[in-house]
Amino acid sequence: MEQALWTRARLGRCGPPLDLLTARFDKHVYAPHAHDEFTIGVCVGGSELIDYRGGHIRTGPGSIVVLGPGEMHTGGPGNATDGYAYRALYADSALLTDGTLSGGLPHFRDPLLDDPELAAALRLTHTELSACPDPLETESRLPWLLTALARRHSTARAACDLVPGADRIAQAIRDRLADELLDPPSLADLAADLGLSRYQLLRAFRTTMGIPPYAWLAQYRVGRARGLLERGLRPAEVAGLVGFADQAHLTRWFRRVLGVTPAAYRNSVQDGRR
Repeated sequence: MEQALWTRARLGRCGPPLDLLTARFDKHVYAPHAHDEFTIGVCVGGSELIDYRGGHIRTGPGSIVVLGPGEMHTGGPGNATDGYAYRALYADSALLTDGTLSGGLPHFRDPLLDDPELAAALRLTHTELSACPDPLETESRLPWLLTALARRHSTARAACDLVPGADRIAQAIRDRLADELLDPPSLADLAADLGLSRYQLLRAFRTTMGIPPYAWLAQYRVGRARGLLERGLRPAEVAGLVGFADQAHLTRWFRRVLGVTPAAYRNSVQDGRR
């Protein structure tokens, strides 16, 4: 069955939007068109034949396609029987230039890339953000992966990864996120306050903490949620009180961190007090 699902994520609470597309087509052929942003796609099934730069690109499962802003292209099934399925995101060029020394747009000589590790990370991130487009999670994950894409496969040169005072920077970020857990600041705003680029901020935090900011904040929220559940509050109440979007968002992270659902944890704690 043919389908196309668009999800609009946001980079930070007041940041710019970023569109995500999940598509599965049997026979659909796109008319020639172009996008203002970079188009980054990961093939997840079948094969797509794309007309681009006067030639043809044939995708396969796990391949990454990068199409430049303003460049005309079209696409359709690569053969008559299988159709094609892919995940795509449409990224402003600034998301690929942070963390590089390029003076302009990153140029990808080969639009078809073979990078299984990056393809798997892009696919997973796309799937999870399409299901729950949390602004801080979007801003923590996608710019990091897009910078990696530019550094590995474009003509741009990588910037230095050393961030002086990384421990101090990470502590400042943790304090701000903990103080504002119900409405956390964007990483772009935090970076500007600290005189850093967003990539430098992410680099300093991940180097010090071993995880990106959104994951640290989620674990901090889980810790706060435990205390409220132990006081007898219901998971649906607790989710909003600690900054999760809803009970499903709380449950997803509670299980990741503690291995049980919030309801099961609440019941076990209550049973233990009887």
